[in-house]
Amino acid sequence: MRLILASRSQARRALLEAAGVPHDAQSPAIDEDMAKAALRAEGATARDLADALAELKAMRLSLRYPDDLVLGCDQTLALDNGTMLDKPETRKDAEVQLVGLRGKSHRLISAAVICQAGAPVWRQIDSAKLTLRDFSDTFLQQYLDVEWPEIGGCVGGYRLEGLGVQLFSAIEGSHFTILGLPLLELLDYLRTRGILTA
Repeated sequence: MRLILASRSQARRALLEAAGVPHDAQSPAIDEDMAKAALRAEGATARDLADALAELKAMRLSLRYPDDLVLGCDQTLALDNGTMLDKPETRKDAEVQLVGLRGKSHRLISAAVICQAGAPVWRQIDSAKLTLRDFSDTFLQQYLDVEWPEIGGCVGGYRLEGLGVQLFSAIEGSHFTILGLPLLELLDYLRTRGILTA
C-alpha cells in the first residue's frame, strides 16, 4: 500500500517531502472549473466546496488504484460576506484581488480527503484567518513584479513562502493549512495506517 497525492501542487509535494512522507503524485484529471461551477450553483459554502473537490480528486484516482491510499486536497478563500475567490488568471486579476483584500480579513479553508477502494476513509477540514495590511499601490506593483506569474496558481494572488508574507498584518491558524494541507492530522492518520512509523 502506498500514498498517492491526487495533485501536482508543488507546495503540497514539498510539505510531504519535508515531513518524510513517501508518496507518488498524479493529476486526478478532473474538470475542476466545471465541478466548482456545479457546486456553487447548488449553493455550496466555501467549506463544502473545498471538501467536495478534495473528495472528487481522491475518488477519481482511488478507483484506478483501489489498494492504495489516495489523498485529494482543495482550498477555498472566503470573504466575510461569503464571496469566494478563485486563482487569478492574469496579473491584472491578481492586482484586483489583492486590492479587494487590502486592509481586510478573509478565511482560507483547506480540505484533505483520503479514499481507498473508491470510498472516503479519512477527511480533515481546517481554516485560517488572514488579515492583509493597508499596503501601498507602490508596494503592490513591486510585489507583482517579483511574484507574477508564480502566484497565478494561488487563490487570492499570494503565497507566504516569499515576499507575499509582507502583505499581511495578522495570521491566525496553522501555517500548513494556509499552504493547503492539514499536515499534522494527516501525519497522525498515516501512522495509524502504517505508512509512517508510530
